[in-house]
Amino acid sequence: MGDGELGPEAAWAPRVGVDGRKFPGAARGGCHDTLVRARAAGFDGVFFRTVLDMSPRLDDGELREIREHADDLGMYVEAGLGKVNPFATPEAPELRAAGGGDILLGFRRMMEAAARIGCVELWAATTNYQLGYPGRFVWDRFRTDVVWSEQLAATRRFLERLRPIALDLGVHVNLETHEEITSFELVALVEAVGPDVLGIVFDTANPLQRLEHPRFTTERVAPYVRQTQLKDCALTPVEGGYRFDLTSCGDGVVDFDHVLSTLARTAPAVNLTIENQESRDDFPGPAPVTVLPIRDPEFVASHSDLTVPEFAAFTSLVHECGPRPAIPARFGHEEAMDAVLRSRDHIRRSAASRPMAVPA
Repeated sequence: MGDGELGPEAAWAPRVGVDGRKFPGAARGGCHDTLVRARAAGFDGVFFRTVLDMSPRLDDGELREIREHADDLGMYVEAGLGKVNPFATPEAPELRAAGGGDILLGFRRMMEAAARIGCVELWAATTNYQLGYPGRFVWDRFRTDVVWSEQLAATRRFLERLRPIALDLGVHVNLETHEEITSFELVALVEAVGPDVLGIVFDTANPLQRLEHPRFTTERVAPYVRQTQLKDCALTPVEGGYRFDLTSCGDGVVDFDHVLSTLARTAPAVNLTIENQESRDDFPGPAPVTVLPIRDPEFVASHSDLTVPEFAAFTSLVHECGPRPAIPARFGHEEAMDAVLRSRDHIRRSAASRPMAVPA
C-alpha cells in the first residue's frame, strides 16, 4: 500500500484468510487449533478479531507462540483492539480490565502487545449490534440516551488520544464498516484524525444496512482500506422493509469483481479475509434476523449523506438480482464449513482475474 505513481500492471495474488472468531469450530478449539484447521481447509491466514482473543492476559510468550505457529504454517495473522466509541466500551469490560481500570492504558497495552508480534494493522469498530431489539433499535445509531452525532464526536476524541500511541508504535487503527456507521462517517473520521494512523476494515456487506450500494461504498473507502472482512448478503422485500440475510460470497448482491478490481489498484498488499456466517453449533440460539425498516422516517432520515442516485441503485438491487439461494433450516458445523469454502473459492476466482498496479 505504498504511495507514489503506479507503474505497469502485474498479476494479483492476494492471500485469502478467514475470521478467527467465526470460522467453524473456532469457538471451541482455540487459536492453535484454528490455525491448523484453517490451513488444512486451504486458507492463507487468520484474522483474530482482537489481540485479547489470542491472549486474554496479553502474555508475550503466548502471543509469540501463536505468531510462530502461523509463520511455521506459512499463514498471515491479523488482530485488533475493540470498540472505540466511549458509549459502547462499558459493554466490553475486558478493555478496561486490560489497563487495570484505565481504558486508555488498556488500549495502549493491546497495541504494544500486537506490535511486538508484528501485527500493526489493528481492527476496531464503533458500537455493538443489539440482537433482539425491534426495528431501528438493533443499531446503536438510534440510541435515545445519546444521539449519534455525540457518539461520533466522542469516538473522534478517543481516537485522537490513541493517535500519538499509534504513531509511536507504527501501527494503524482500522475502523470497520460496521452495521451502525455509514462509510461517509468512517471516511470523515479517518480524514479528521489522520490516515497516517487510521484506516478502514472493509466489511463488504454491512454498509447495505445503511442503505448504501456496494459499488458506491467501495469507491468511497478504497483509498483507506488496510484490512478486509469479506461477506455477502441477500435483500428480500418483507412487511416493513427489506430483510437482510448473510450468504456465501457470490450468492448475494455484492459485486466482488468490482470490489476486488478496485482493491487490486488501491490496496494490492491487503489480505482478503472472509467473515463467514457463524455455525449455530458454535453460537447456539436462533440466527439474528435483521429488517431494514425503510418505511420508518427516522431510520431513513438518519442517512443524510446518501444521494438519491445511490439510494435508487440500492433499491434496484432488491428487484434486479432475483431470488437468492434458500437459507438452510439448520446451519450447523457442516453447513457453515460448506458456506465458507464456497466463499473462499468465489473470492479466489474473482481475485485471480484482477490485474494489480505496481509502484513505478
